[in-house]
Amino acid sequence: MNSRYSGKLKKIVTFTLVASLAVGLMAGCSSPNKGTDSKEQKVLRIGMMYGSNDDSWFRQQYTDIYEFNNNVRIEIVPAVDSSEYKYRDYDAGPYVAPDYYEGMKKLMTSNNPVDIVIADTTTLKRLAEENLLKPLDPMIQEDKFDTSDIVPSVIESLKEINGDNQLYGLSPSFSSSALYYNKDMFAAAGIDPPTDGMTWDEVFEKARLLSKGEGKDLIYGFSFNRYRYSDPYWDMNNTYIPTLQLKMYDDKAELMTVNSPQWQRIWEAVSKLAMDNIIPNSLNMNMDDAYSSQSYNPINEDLFLSGRVAMLIGESYYVNEIVEANNNADRIKDFKPVSWDIVTVPVHAEKPDIGGNIWIGNTFSINSTAPNAEAAWDFIKFVNGEEFAKLRSRSNSYEMVSRKSYITPKAGQTYNIEAFYQLKPTPPASPAEEKLMRDMPGLFGITNAGRPLFQEVLENKKSITEALKEWEEKGNKMLMELKKNPKTQFNEDGTPYTME
Repeated sequence: MNSRYSGKLKKIVTFTLVASLAVGLMAGCSSPNKGTDSKEQKVLRIGMMYGSNDDSWFRQQYTDIYEFNNNVRIEIVPAVDSSEYKYRDYDAGPYVAPDYYEGMKKLMTSNNPVDIVIADTTTLKRLAEENLLKPLDPMIQEDKFDTSDIVPSVIESLKEINGDNQLYGLSPSFSSSALYYNKDMFAAAGIDPPTDGMTWDEVFEKARLLSKGEGKDLIYGFSFNRYRYSDPYWDMNNTYIPTLQLKMYDDKAELMTVNSPQWQRIWEAVSKLAMDNIIPNSLNMNMDDAYSSQSYNPINEDLFLSGRVAMLIGESYYVNEIVEANNNADRIKDFKPVSWDIVTVPVHAEKPDIGGNIWIGNTFSINSTAPNAEAAWDFIKFVNGEEFAKLRSRSNSYEMVSRKSYITPKAGQTYNIEAFYQLKPTPPASPAEEKLMRDMPGLFGITNAGRPLFQEVLENKKSITEALKEWEEKGNKMLMELKKNPKTQFNEDGTPYTME
């Protein structure tokens, strides 16, 4: 789930609504089950990465209906109590961030262990490696629980938790990305709109045909995101490079690998787009000061809604924002409703079936030592079942349900919603890579050190060959520092420092 549930918009659902909906779900959650048919009320404990005494949103979303129909009392226990931030004395000494992983392990191995674990996939991977999670496949097979309708990319992402092709968790929701495009801009230019499965080069070619103007009238053909102030370097690293699984350093983090023909091609492609004003960057945005002097407009900072880009990569929940803006068009000065659609994110020719990111929602797993494993499985079946998917699909959620049969366009819209889940997700980092990042958090500084060099390329101060060579030399020095002290951190210029 990528720790994303903390950033989601929390919709308030009243208990009256929950109760009324529960009647319709009665059959779905009260089927005979050896884990829930006892007259004695069971206590099911759910461990979450963090939380506080106010767990009302989670209960309204997931547990109220289940408790209403089953003889089960659910306790929600956070690994880290978020309320501590409110009452912490920050003058008492250096702040030490809580260790969420160790907090979760403690919940799972205490004298009163939690039954269900909810965590991001990175944390679940570490827990599975330590045999702290129960494989779900035997229970899925025994109960003939149908997973065939779950989006394949969701299932694949979950099976990669431990790398053994088994499921250690199920998630009822996910979000992903697609390529949004302005239909009117393509029609006006007489250019065929993008289609599913296009390569990055094909998208960039169309972008060149659509870019025009200058200053506040500059229209970009493409953007890696919707935001007016974009950084091509980070956009490239976060969106364009990951599907290639291109490495900056070797598997042991001892030697840089950026001074190569493949890195050269990537930097050439993206830097040329930025320098030719095909994509936004800090240089062409500096020509746009007049635009920022306008009075407040809720869409000014959004390139797509303000009509300043023909195509962009956007998350699945961006649909809600487009629809909302279009519905309020008469309230927004000089705004024309956007005619839009989506296709799959661009792919690299060498990886034609892999594109973009998929973010798994709340993922429910079972503690390997759960006291109430059968009841835990019954609850997980419910929140990942058809009836629950049908219920959640009706809400204007910032996530989509994981069951394909209930993924439908929002608010009566018609668009290519399959684009969000046609492609395979970007493969996750290997356990060895993740361990390197945990052991040497300063490795991120190597990525950061490449940014000023890329900026010098954009400003014609360095050639790409010179910049990559300098990045290689600087990175190798940083790797040597990390070998001497794995806890070393780095400034953007590559100079080391150590956290107190």
